[in-house]
Amino acid sequence: MARNTVKQDEDVQKRSKTEITLRLSTYMKPYKLKVVIVVALLVFVMITGILNPYLLKVAIDTNIGNKDLKGLLIIGLVMIVLNYLALLASRARINVMASVTNNILVNIRHELYTHIQKLSFSFFDNRPVGKILARVIGDVNALQDLFNNSITSFIPELLSLVCVAIMMLSMNYKLALLAMIILPILGAAMFFVETFSRKRWQEFRKKRSNMNAFTHEDFSGMRIVQGFSAEKHTSDSFSSLVSDMMGSFVNAVKLNDTFWPMVEISWGIGSIIVYWYSVKLIGEKGITIGTVIAFTSYVGMFWRPIMNISNFYNTLITNFAAAERIFDIMDINPDIIDAGSEVKMPKIKGNVEFKNVTFCYDEDVPVLNNVSLKVNAGETIALVGATGAGKTTIVNLISRFYDSTEGVVLIDGKNVKEVELESLRSQMGIMLQDTFLFSTTIKENIRYGKLDATDDEVIAAAKAVSAHEFIMKLPNGYDTDVNERGSRLSVGQRQLISFARALLANPRILILDEATSNIDTATERLVQKGIQKLLFGRTSFVIAHRLSTIRDANRIMVIDDGRIKECGTHEELMQLKGIYYSLYMSQYKFLNEGA
Repeated sequence: MARNTVKQDEDVQKRSKTEITLRLSTYMKPYKLKVVIVVALLVFVMITGILNPYLLKVAIDTNIGNKDLKGLLIIGLVMIVLNYLALLASRARINVMASVTNNILVNIRHELYTHIQKLSFSFFDNRPVGKILARVIGDVNALQDLFNNSITSFIPELLSLVCVAIMMLSMNYKLALLAMIILPILGAAMFFVETFSRKRWQEFRKKRSNMNAFTHEDFSGMRIVQGFSAEKHTSDSFSSLVSDMMGSFVNAVKLNDTFWPMVEISWGIGSIIVYWYSVKLIGEKGITIGTVIAFTSYVGMFWRPIMNISNFYNTLITNFAAAERIFDIMDINPDIIDAGSEVKMPKIKGNVEFKNVTFCYDEDVPVLNNVSLKVNAGETIALVGATGAGKTTIVNLISRFYDSTEGVVLIDGKNVKEVELESLRSQMGIMLQDTFLFSTTIKENIRYGKLDATDDEVIAAAKAVSAHEFIMKLPNGYDTDVNERGSRLSVGQRQLISFARALLANPRILILDEATSNIDTATERLVQKGIQKLLFGRTSFVIAHRLSTIRDANRIMVIDDGRIKECGTHEELMQLKGIYYSLYMSQYKFLNEGA
């Protein structure tokens, strides 16, 4: 998968209008009854509107002509009652349709969010977070008018158009045909505009996504921006992206705005033709003043739904680009999926085995090359080696964040590809060098390891890793908000919170990826007992560059160039005087020179 950047337009798979329309319509199925109610209310309003000119014709030609005051009052009363009921029906359908539309958007957003959570790390590795947010928020919101108009505009206006056309043809087919004579030309012009309009809206969505991605990344890295006085540079970049977005928007709107003039001009031409010809017919057999007045009213009623349908079509084209981007994400198949015959992983004992495992992030560029290893339950394994040697990849394969390109990864003799993901990962604990904390309280961040944990369990876990003391010094203790990504705390404090969270989860397999690298020496001494408690009774994989922290590991594996080059205890590897010995002595020498 090609890597996308904040300033690079995304490639989105093109879909036909029919495919998008049918797919969007499936979200209305759960609300069929409410949609039927809305349509029924709209039909009633439509029929009332169609009857008004006809009742006016009867009143003029029959009641006024015959001086029938009683009949005129009855028609007037009927029109008042019908129009009042139509007003109530119109308000009711607005409320019902608003509820339906909001529920549909919630369902689409939830489905998209749930699907994204199932996608593997490679999906997130290859696109900025801001572009994902643009689809979950902006593109989903763009569908609101589409769903509203599909029920409140397209269906009733189409019915109204058919009914009005029938009434016009029944009154005078010559006038009716003259009113419709301009329609084929209008249809051809609209089709021509739509062809180019959709491409322009697609371009706008891409440019807006770029702007969102840059803004998210810039704000996330604000400490770096201000630290290097790069505000002007980022402001210039932001202005350029906004300019691109606005330019694409203006181009799309310019073309879209031709819809209304085309319809209005067609309406005007059709009306002029009808008025001109109807004047010639007045006085002929079957053509009365009431008929002409009613017919001219119907001409307006005929073109009004055409304008509204054109507006819906305009909305449709405008938002097809948003729907395409949503479905583009939904159609991405997760790289890591549960097999059809998966079984739940039983309680893990902790035996881990790699059999001839090869893994490539990019095709033909192996990060691990034919790796085999066996780890017994309860062992603490340290992984050391140069940056990029493949240490983190090994633990990622154990957690099945990625699948091996070749070979198998076994836990307690079970292939990790053949067990349910949740039952596997729920029994693992992972702590990284870059500790992530949510924007909530310390208590809730620790409780993330066990969502149903009591306050006493949370506090006990914090005490075990020596985090309790500094927490109690904070303004609100465990109820202190840590701010965005834990920025209120020091790096070392964030890692202690992470230790407490992992201890509370009580994982069967524990992974520490440089988890103590940012803890100062004094703090590290305080948490050693907590770490030992964390490691006791469970299989642990510890990745560390500070070799003094892993001397007590059961085994140390030296990873180099995607292979395990050395394996043994600290003493055994020191006697071997190989790669580990060189690494250890270089660190020892460096520390002595620094002293």
